[in-house]
Amino acid sequence: MSNPPSRRSQVDSFIAMDIMAAAATAERAGRDIAHLEVGQPGTPAPAKAREAAIAALKSGEPLGYTEALGNRALRERIARMYAEVHGLSVPAERIVVTTGSSAGFLLAFLSVMEAGDRLALADPGYPSYRNILRSIDIAPVSLPATLADGYQPTPAQLAEARGEGPIKALLVASPANPTGTMLSREQMQALIDDCNQHDTTLISDEIYDRLTYGIRPTSALALSDTAIVINSFSKFHCMTGWRIGWMVVPEVLIRTVERLAQNHFICPPHVSQVAALAAMDCEAELSGHLETYLANRALLLEALPGLGFKDFAPADGAFYLYGDVSDLTTDSAGFARRMLDEAGVAAVPGIDFDPARGAQTMRFSFAGSRETVEKAVERLDRWLGSRGLS
Repeated sequence: MSNPPSRRSQVDSFIAMDIMAAAATAERAGRDIAHLEVGQPGTPAPAKAREAAIAALKSGEPLGYTEALGNRALRERIARMYAEVHGLSVPAERIVVTTGSSAGFLLAFLSVMEAGDRLALADPGYPSYRNILRSIDIAPVSLPATLADGYQPTPAQLAEARGEGPIKALLVASPANPTGTMLSREQMQALIDDCNQHDTTLISDEIYDRLTYGIRPTSALALSDTAIVINSFSKFHCMTGWRIGWMVVPEVLIRTVERLAQNHFICPPHVSQVAALAAMDCEAELSGHLETYLANRALLLEALPGLGFKDFAPADGAFYLYGDVSDLTTDSAGFARRMLDEAGVAAVPGIDFDPARGAQTMRFSFAGSRETVEKAVERLDRWLGSRGLS
């Protein structure tokens, strides 16, 4: 082959997206699929956000480049949100609007790490963390988290990982994908103290911080001025396809991140910034979706154990259930394919989130409509019963 792909481009696939594509193929062939695979709200962006985007498009004004760090009005509104929702004073200057949280992670990694550095993160965890890191020659260091620890990293695990070399950064997620578990204030403080002691940068994924069920999340920003925080309009604000997010960076990194953003992305999508600004004033509409997620969560927690799925993570936040399927299979990837092909239900195998231990786990998203979740449960009941598995 005259133009072989680069070594660092050979990352694993994002299996959840592969399953979403396979489900779309099945739907184009006329099948009806119950989607429990991706973390995508079943509701559109808020009405005022859509109206703002339409008005901007109709205005005749060019939706051209914005500042690389994002429109000032949006950055200021995000800063005000931190005061209103979290009681935190976050200067707008430290807020960087990004092309989805994915761009935020790339900018965070590039701004504080060199090629060959090591970043620690818990498994199970969001697969794109590992794959982005490998594509820029940074080594992901797996911390094999357990249900007993809420699938969250601990200082003891970090100490063990440092036995094989320095850890330049630690990535945490609270609430986490795929487990929905959260770090308590004490756990977050312990990790921050550990990072400060060992000159390790803490990067905190907080994209589900507005999607919690009875437990108030602790932002790393409440405990540290040196942590990097990543957030997004995709989840709470129901704007997945708009590709708009933000990050909060320490003051010393603002210009560094700005230069990287200028060259990698020029700026976030202008029309998405317009919509995002409007979405931030749709609190009542957006908060109402939590009732749907709670109902869907309760339905799955009641139904799935009787079908052979067990030992779910607490799911105190986000909109996922992550559980054991060892009574049904030891090949979660094959099980997920058969579930889609034979039952018409799309869900994600645990190996997407934990390559070493995920062959006996699955993740189910309850972000969709009540009707979708009910349909999925009915189909799983029939399918597993017909195969003698329930």
